[in-house]
Amino acid sequence: MPAPKKGTPGLKIKSFFITTLIYIELIIVGAAVLFPIIWIVGSSFGESSGLANATAIPEHPTIIHYKELIEKTKFLAWYWNTFKIAVLNMIFSVLLSTSTAYIFSRFKFKGKKVGLMSILILQMFPSFMGMIALYILFLNFGLLNSHIGLVIIYAAGQIPFNTWLIKGYLQSVPKSLDESAMIDGATKTQIFFKIIMPLSKPILTFVALTQFMAPWMDFILPRLLISSNEKKTLAIGLFDLIKGNTNTNFTMFAAGAILVAVPITLLYIFLQKYLISGLTAGANKG
Repeated sequence: MPAPKKGTPGLKIKSFFITTLIYIELIIVGAAVLFPIIWIVGSSFGESSGLANATAIPEHPTIIHYKELIEKTKFLAWYWNTFKIAVLNMIFSVLLSTSTAYIFSRFKFKGKKVGLMSILILQMFPSFMGMIALYILFLNFGLLNSHIGLVIIYAAGQIPFNTWLIKGYLQSVPKSLDESAMIDGATKTQIFFKIIMPLSKPILTFVALTQFMAPWMDFILPRLLISSNEKKTLAIGLFDLIKGNTNTNFTMFAAGAILVAVPITLLYIFLQKYLISGLTAGANKG
């Protein structure tokens, strides 16, 4: 029996059925993603403070939980601490990872292949696997309960992954640009800062954004190293609002979660064109 020709009723029904299934799947996935967001936003404006009475659409919206969060806790101090750690981690991670990737992508030296393989293996192990060793090391160097200690762990811990990521992008940048600049009298440092980094803006934007988010969302390492209330990060401070059987500040916790999500959302909105251009540039040059 010959296959149905294009435009026949059987083919149209099959195409309509597949399209309907795709739309149903997208609606289910969209609902699964959006419902928790809508629920936590609605809960933050609810009147009650308990989790049992929280609803996605409060009957009498109020901002009292936002006011209490700012006035009765050290939320602003936690916010500043996290923002400071995130910005420092972003700066140092981009500089360290980019310089390392530049060396591996542009220079030939003994042990280069071994170094790359070592970096590849190191990135397979998460930093929290060595928490006990990090705790003892930071205790000996007096870096416990210090934001500098967190910045060191975050920045150094992501060097292996970011190095491979940036190295792949730098290899698509023609080396003839370096040679032309050296003929004109430019040094390696000038080539790095004035040629390589501007051309690598898409991938550096992606790395900067992910490194900014790392301490913003992390709970394990700050919980291990930070002990004083004035040096807490957002993750620790918000968790302390709801830990224990006697704490019922769930709606206040929801208000804090909304305020935590604001800077990340804004960064994605404003840097979206750079993230997309980074992906398309890698696809075109790869």
